[in-house]
Amino acid sequence: MPSKTSKAGGDSVPALLQLRGISRTYGDRQALHPLDLKVPAGTCTALFGHNGSGKSTLLRIASGRDKPTTGTALFDGRVIDEDDPGVRARVAVVGDSVAFYPDLSVHDHLKLITVAHDVADADGWIDQVLTDRRLEGHAHHLPAALSSGQMQAFLLAAALVRPRDLLVLDEPEQRLDPDSRRRLSELLIGEKADGVAVLLATHQADLVRAVADRVVALEDGKVVASGAPARVFKQLGGHQ
Repeated sequence: MPSKTSKAGGDSVPALLQLRGISRTYGDRQALHPLDLKVPAGTCTALFGHNGSGKSTLLRIASGRDKPTTGTALFDGRVIDEDDPGVRARVAVVGDSVAFYPDLSVHDHLKLITVAHDVADADGWIDQVLTDRRLEGHAHHLPAALSSGQMQAFLLAAALVRPRDLLVLDEPEQRLDPDSRRRLSELLIGEKADGVAVLLATHQADLVRAVADRVVALEDGKVVASGAPARVFKQLGGHQ
């Protein structure tokens, strides 16, 4: 695995990601009401809620792809900005789409990422990630030829071939079959063990139970429950 620059620690270790009083308004619409959030290294925080609950808005702010209307978003004590080289080098994002060159293969795209991040033994690491994501038979295919499930695996592979201290994922279980979802859970557990801070948005309770240390339930941009998964789901009651 590409080297990382931070390791998991105990409760005394400051949170790698800190969101303080952040909110987001688009015109007259309040997409996200003020909230605080901390994600220490080596832990997973899951954002849980239906589409439109504010999960994706929060993820865009946490990864520096959007700016909060109020509050402060910090990564390792620095204000998060996608254009900050220090953020780009240490934050990997798995969204619901990817920009790709139409004439480059899956392997070539991953090679570009490893070159940009100066990954040692890039070819060997790419081969391992492709095998882990079950894309080895599609390495020389164009991304446009991938199925929806294979595209999701490609998005994950693009994050995994590069160094990362914070991994931000927006519903990564979408379009995956049951076996691939199980392997996704194992992957995220492994990321935590390697000291990565994981921020995950999902509406799949089973994924939350499998990997999350803490869950934040959102509804209409507001936090309706937060804490350990068992306690939050018990609080949500009939919604699960």
